Amino acid sequence: MKNQKQLETLLYSSVGVAILVVIVIALNLIFSRVGARIDLTADRVYTLSDGTRAILGKLDTPVQIRFYFSQSAPNLDPALRTYAQRVEDLLHEYRAHARGRIEIRKFDPKPDSDAEDSAALDGIEGMQTQLGGDRIYFGVAISCLDAKASIPFISPQRERLLEYDLSRAISQVVKPTKPNLGIMSGLPVFGQMNPMAMFQGGGRQQPPWIFVSELQSDFNVTEIPLTAESIDPSIDVLLVVYPKGITDAAQFALDQFVLRGGNLVAFLDPLSVLDSQSNPSNPLQAAAGSGASLDRLLRAWGLEFDINKVVSDKQYLTELQDPRTGRPQPNPSFITLPPQGMNTNDVVTAQLSRLLLPFAGHFTGNPADGLEMTVLFQSSPDSQLTDKMMAQFGATEEFKPTGTRHRLGVRLQGRFKTAFPDGRPGAEDDDDDAADPAAGPLRESKEPGLVVLMGDSDMLYEQFYARTQEIFGQRIMMPFAQNLTFLQNLIEQLGGDRDLIGIRSRATLSRPFTRVREMQAKAELAYESKIRELEKDLSDTQQKLAELQRAQGEVQQAILSESQRQEILQFQRKRAEVNQQLKELRRNLRRDVDSLQNTSKWTNILLMPLVVSLAGIVIAVMKNKRTAAK
Repeated sequence: MKNQKQLETLLYSSVGVAILVVIVIALNLIFSRVGARIDLTADRVYTLSDGTRAILGKLDTPVQIRFYFSQSAPNLDPALRTYAQRVEDLLHEYRAHARGRIEIRKFDPKPDSDAEDSAALDGIEGMQTQLGGDRIYFGVAISCLDAKASIPFISPQRERLLEYDLSRAISQVVKPTKPNLGIMSGLPVFGQMNPMAMFQGGGRQQPPWIFVSELQSDFNVTEIPLTAESIDPSIDVLLVVYPKGITDAAQFALDQFVLRGGNLVAFLDPLSVLDSQSNPSNPLQAAAGSGASLDRLLRAWGLEFDINKVVSDKQYLTELQDPRTGRPQPNPSFITLPPQGMNTNDVVTAQLSRLLLPFAGHFTGNPADGLEMTVLFQSSPDSQLTDKMMAQFGATEEFKPTGTRHRLGVRLQGRFKTAFPDGRPGAEDDDDDAADPAAGPLRESKEPGLVVLMGDSDMLYEQFYARTQEIFGQRIMMPFAQNLTFLQNLIEQLGGDRDLIGIRSRATLSRPFTRVREMQAKAELAYESKIRELEKDLSDTQQKLAELQRAQGEVQQAILSESQRQEILQFQRKRAEVNQQLKELRRNLRRDVDSLQNTSKWTNILLMPLVVSLAGIVIAVMKNKRTAAK
């Protein structure tokens, strides 16, 4: 007992406090040397993806990251400052996993400073936040030897893709060569020759599709015919667009390309608008013969694609102008896909907001053994399958939704098996191959491969995602859908370091009060029907009043009867009453929402201190009781 009291006296003395401080400092130093970190966030936002770790693990040349942020700028948005700290923390995670291969330099570009000049040289753009104010710099430049890549401005709106953007930039400077892209198509994506122009010595009548021109600026693009019997080993990514009429030999070439680790992207189609226009004299016959798939390959991969059915979606329909009446006509087979129909957890689709898919098909079945399937795009449950001949007319009267979300785009990943177990189609047994099996066709993947399948090909034609204008001989594009952005994201990812594919879309650290939002939505719903009813009543009243006043104007000099005047006054009074009721309802709604927000705020502010205080009181009471008992 005496020793215990002496120990307590020592602990509460100044010497004891000093000893505790020394112990805490020593523990901090020890753990900082060890470098152990634990990510306790709900979505592991500070844990790097396996793909990023693999990229960093392969670094054999020093990489420098220059982080520019105007932290000393006056009137800086606190949210941006907080986000900048998260970016810096993530950069330190990169350095920690790079085995000393990454150096981070931080700059604060003040006006007319060397740091501002350095930012300009690195392509970092200053953003003007207010009229006459200083520019805010918030970007990253990454260099390795003579190669350099930059993120001119780190937008908080791309927080989910921050890790992907950083890892892609590192990969670009480590391997700065342009990837090789092969394009195989049954449509004139490289432009079309005009027979008369050829006869007169002219060139192409139609230029290449815009997506081809855009990809040519970032990739070494090669045109591959639908009759190709092999794919050059130098091709990194193969893009197949509407492979109508593809030969078995060409499908075998695609099969072998995938088995040796190539990345394949195929845009199939049950009904191609562009192909149907090839026979303007008989468009129905052209539509009946339309459709393109890769049947032999899909069967080997466990999937099917019906070229006779089109997905129609009442929820995601598009309004098209009727050529006869000029009025907008809803067509559920022209799907305008919102984010709700996209995989927002995938880096390729996370930032997309709108795609247009005319007459898209769907994929059924389950992936073969060894393959993993990810759905990238899907219809809403308010959808059905429509015969492609009927889908052209956009009929909605007999629409019967199935409640099924149809797959419009999927990705297959893993170890593929050949779709041609008997070898090259039409080829006789080769004695050399029999003697040396290693020289023959592959039976399964040497390494994990990747295939992306889309159920529509017309989506790549610029008419379906942008308006174009000829200005001084140049085509200017004004997108209204993000079809091209999706394709660029996809090819860029597949053409880069293979480990980029494994980088997930990160969660954000913004944690909204979802429960509060749900309660707020319920409060708004309680008022919604009454407000809508009153608004309709007000609209009817105003319409009736306008008719009476118009009639009054038509008679001009005529004197209105007493009953007519009373009717006009009655409608005017009713309009005023309905307006007053609407104001009252909206005022009550705002009051209830504000009350809910205030209650939530004060609960969060006071609850924890109250719990701690009560716990302290309970502990003190129990301690006093034990002391009294002794």
